[in-house]
Amino acid sequence: MADGGTGGSVGVSSDRVESFSDAVFAIAITLLVLDIRQPARSGPLWDAILRQWPSFVAYALSFLLIGVVWVNHHAVFHFIARVDLALIWLNLLLLLDVAFMPYPTVLLADALVSGRDEVTAAVCYGATLVVGGVLFEAVWLHVSRRRRLLRADVAPEVVRAMGRRFLGGPLFCALITPLAFVQVGLTLAGYLILLTYFGVTAVREGRTGGS
Repeated sequence: MADGGTGGSVGVSSDRVESFSDAVFAIAITLLVLDIRQPARSGPLWDAILRQWPSFVAYALSFLLIGVVWVNHHAVFHFIARVDLALIWLNLLLLLDVAFMPYPTVLLADALVSGRDEVTAAVCYGATLVVGGVLFEAVWLHVSRRRRLLRADVAPEVVRAMGRRFLGGPLFCALITPLAFVQVGLTLAGYLILLTYFGVTAVREGRTGGS
């Protein structure tokens, strides 16, 4: 939907940028399951599967978190009228973080299974989420600044609400990640709260933002 060369835009449509982004999200979310290994057999298969519960938890958490980022990314591009070069690069940096998510997911799962270095793994996981949240906020700030890349029919209150919400993501992650030094479970519970909030609010913004 972007025009090709006026007002600082580039010859790439917003649809193409979003389609490329969707492909990266799909690959990243698929790679997560490849890191769930076959259970080591030292007894009944069911017992071996149950001992892998941290891998399943880490997989589900990362799958849902990437999914929530994708939903919110779609919401942002729903409001975009055109793209420029800066937006393309900011979006690529965000996708860099998304594609990296399988790595801290494996670290977290292995640490929970072994019972060693759980704090370090949780901090690495949280740091990845913080960086991703900062990059997502940067995308929105660039898009909404002076409304230069937004559709004309996007309500000002929607712009303000989304800006506050996207800023809250990395701030919340930065606050709950250090809880791993007290109890890793507290940090994981915080991530569940985060993804629930962003999942629900993304749907609500989509309904109020217009079609």
